[in-house]
Amino acid sequence: MERTLVLVRHGQSEWNLKNLFTGWRDPDLTEKGVNEAIQAGRILNDRGMQFDIAFTSVLVRAERTCQMILDGVGQSQLETIHDQALNERNYGDLAGLNKDDARKKWGDEQVHIWRRSYDTPPPGADGESLKDTGARVWPYYMQSILPRVMQGDTVLVAAHGNSLRSLVMVLDGLDTKQVTSLNLGTGVPMIYKLNADTTVLSKEILTLFEE
Repeated sequence: MERTLVLVRHGQSEWNLKNLFTGWRDPDLTEKGVNEAIQAGRILNDRGMQFDIAFTSVLVRAERTCQMILDGVGQSQLETIHDQALNERNYGDLAGLNKDDARKKWGDEQVHIWRRSYDTPPPGADGESLKDTGARVWPYYMQSILPRVMQGDTVLVAAHGNSLRSLVMVLDGLDTKQVTSLNLGTGVPMIYKLNADTTVLSKEILTLFEE
């Protein structure tokens, strides 16, 4: 039985381009981001990939990436579940701020801790650490996504850098130090094959075409 999970971080967003903390804010894709999503669909189509169900967040940059990938594999009408459990981490008071300006205000080290550490949230009541993000992503994965994979479905998940980092951390068995250096490229599909006990059999990171 094939148990296939494909994870894709959304294509470049307008705020990625502007170097802004985004979080739960809802900017659209840039032209480059659209091209990345189209390329992801094309390369998956070239691999003969066909999905049984798709999952995405409720933020437009992930939703559009998901839809363009499905368009690219000829499955535009595939059942797609949208859930805020897959949203990007909430950046609290940092949302909307330029990352370079934040470094000038709080210092490189403090901003690096907020961005990359496992359990230190950014300032603000709503700010989420990677640990906090994983606390909503992992149960959703276990309850909604994994059962579909384990029944033999091929599942697409289009989400965000940190929501997917928190998932990849567990799938890849990374510790809290290793995950700080984990970066996921925009629009780059990661194909996981799972064993019958839900552990990872194999992982493949696909390379997008040159523009």
